[in-house]
Amino acid sequence: MSALPGLAARSLWNRRETAALTVFAIAVSVALLLGVQKLRTGARESFAATISGTDLVVGARSGSVNLLLYSVFRIGEPTANVSWDTYQKVAHHPDVAWTIPLSLGDSHRGFRVLGTSPGYFRHYRYASARALAFAAGRPLIGDGDAVLGAAVARALRYRVGTQLVVAHGIGRTSFMEHAGHPLHVVGILESTGTAVDRTVHVTLGAIEAMHGRPAQGVVPTGISAFLVGMKSRDTVLVMQRALNDYRGEAVQAVIPGVALTELWSVVGVADRTLFVVAVLVALAGLLGMLAMLLAGLNERRRELAILRSIGASLRQVAALLLIEAVLLTGAGVACGIAFAYGLLAVARPWIAARYGIFLPLGGLDAPDAALLAAVVASGLLLSVYPAWRAYRLSLADGLTVRL
Repeated sequence: MSALPGLAARSLWNRRETAALTVFAIAVSVALLLGVQKLRTGARESFAATISGTDLVVGARSGSVNLLLYSVFRIGEPTANVSWDTYQKVAHHPDVAWTIPLSLGDSHRGFRVLGTSPGYFRHYRYASARALAFAAGRPLIGDGDAVLGAAVARALRYRVGTQLVVAHGIGRTSFMEHAGHPLHVVGILESTGTAVDRTVHVTLGAIEAMHGRPAQGVVPTGISAFLVGMKSRDTVLVMQRALNDYRGEAVQAVIPGVALTELWSVVGVADRTLFVVAVLVALAGLLGMLAMLLAGLNERRRELAILRSIGASLRQVAALLLIEAVLLTGAGVACGIAFAYGLLAVARPWIAARYGIFLPLGGLDAPDAALLAAVVASGLLLSVYPAWRAYRLSLADGLTVRL
């Protein structure tokens, strides 16, 4: 019995062209399955890590998911602005510890421009309360300053001191640039793995000046949204209810964690559908292996008879087919892992720059390992029928092949 694995390997080598195609089919299906799993995991982790320590996100009434998307993830546009008067009332509330104003609507070479206050760099937190850190330079001070996220600086090859011009709108191509108010890069943030990396940060005064309003000592006409940190978590729900019932303006306050849960409930159907499709593709690859084993049985009846003639038992003949299936599935899974990580390494920078999803390239975690173990187990299960067929053929043929 100990010689069966070597015998199975040599048997597969004699049919290497067919075996190689089977391994390739399994590898492609496993690469797709693992890639989808990594994409799902990366998306969830990237979204969950983008904001931390913020109690409320406040913006115009448009739905909690939409508010979270444009204010935190820089996806989409606000339906309306929040007045500066409303922002000031919240900012000076005795239960509020800090606020961060957010003004969106412009871009630079495809990257979103965010108008904010210097407090953004003191209070904004991500990934379990980690603070923003500078790789070079300093925070915003004047209305001619710009602070770049790590992905912006890397993609555009900007350094501290580089001059840039902001364009109106969020498209990659704009026919209206604010050339009359150029900005100079004064700081570059360290990579965070969040939407911050793909953002150009400027002052609120710069936003006002670029749109033709005086830049010094200006009171903004409105902002897109703002973040709120409360002095006590006990007052979060009270403040949220007060803002949602506020009669002075149609505003909405959402708790980031609750809104994120709602977001995943919205995209959950597509997420699960994508995973099911990947599972079906993996199953198709294993069925291809089943077809190969079954198709080769009639051609291998002489081989099986020879094995019986040299003392192989019926169980050993059946075990040979099972071992071949395990070798094919194992080789396919190993190649699939290599394919998946190779594709992820190539696509990772583009996906991060384009969609803000940072795919993990670490080792296989427990869900990944369980998924791949299920693939191998499925391959073994599917090979039971060919093994049973080999057992029956060997029993019927004995030592003489019946053609």
